[in-house]
Amino acid sequence: MLNGFLAVCAVFFLISFISALLLTPFCMRLAHKTGFLDIPACEQHKQHKKATPLLGGLAMYLSFGITFLAGGILWLFFKKTPLSDSFQNITDGLILMKGQVLVLFLCITATMLLGLYDDKYSMKAWKKLLGQIAISLAVVLWGGASITAFFPWQWVSVPLTVFWFVLIFNAINFFDNMDGLAAGTAFIAFVFFMIAGIVNGQYLVSILSAAAAGSSLGFWKYNKNPAKLFMGDSGSHFLAFLIAYISTKVTYFTPGVSSTKLNILIPLFILTIPLLDTLTVVLIRLKNHKPIYVGDHNHISHRFWHMGLSRANAVNMVHLLSIIAGLGALPLLRGDLFTSVLLVVQGLVLYLMICFLQYAVKVEK
Repeated sequence: MLNGFLAVCAVFFLISFISALLLTPFCMRLAHKTGFLDIPACEQHKQHKKATPLLGGLAMYLSFGITFLAGGILWLFFKKTPLSDSFQNITDGLILMKGQVLVLFLCITATMLLGLYDDKYSMKAWKKLLGQIAISLAVVLWGGASITAFFPWQWVSVPLTVFWFVLIFNAINFFDNMDGLAAGTAFIAFVFFMIAGIVNGQYLVSILSAAAAGSSLGFWKYNKNPAKLFMGDSGSHFLAFLIAYISTKVTYFTPGVSSTKLNILIPLFILTIPLLDTLTVVLIRLKNHKPIYVGDHNHISHRFWHMGLSRANAVNMVHLLSIIAGLGALPLLRGDLFTSVLLVVQGLVLYLMICFLQYAVKVEK
């Protein structure tokens, strides 16, 4: 059964990856024809030298959607193969949760369109925030997303989950500050969430993660340094929504299996780098009396660059830190109390190391 489950995840990943590879060049041409371009003169902190296509988010969204359509078609062909049970379990789960799945895909679409509108017309920050809150509230109330943190009250769970979605929306948006950085970091996060889903036997979480990982990696090929196109807000919102949703659907604490409740820290481990970077940048902007939504060069990737690394290697360094943080999360799924406490301490040391790196270079005023 496990081998069949892994094979299905691999199929979803490959379909999404190949779809993104094929659709991204089409979206690049479409961006030039429709004027979805990032013009560097528009914002002072941007350092690319020429207008760059902005429809990377649309490419990832389309490849993600095509993957699930193709998965449904493939299920018909795999009915009499060893993969039939795994496909059947996934199909049964989707049918059982059809209402939530419908809301999920509507919210994914709304998220991508919100970012696409912002890419074209540059929405005011408060309007975009309201859109993020509305979409987050919809998926919490009707899409099955929920963070309880062991509190039994909905009046705690709903605002906590909405806050998590809005936080991830803006963390990934802030993190999209160098070629390939946000897409690569999202890919790493999806892989770790997929592993957690596979360990727990969670079919929907695993295939969502596999498809999202394939889309982000296929797009990354064109977005890595030097980028041929950018994901734009449509892409950062699309990836952020899936990261936030999947992170709320993974089962971290299983009574009778988990020996500690520290498992709920797993998403913080996996997303350590973008979350810490967001916190640091916001504090710096507040200290300098600047709006928190105005871009600058105080991100950890910029600091690595100012230390003498090339832009590509600065991104690679951030990705390696993300992998280190994510690897520390996996043992929490089944670790005893001693192992979990040790890993949490290790995570805190990693936080301190990143903080030292953050302040090794003088901040931009």
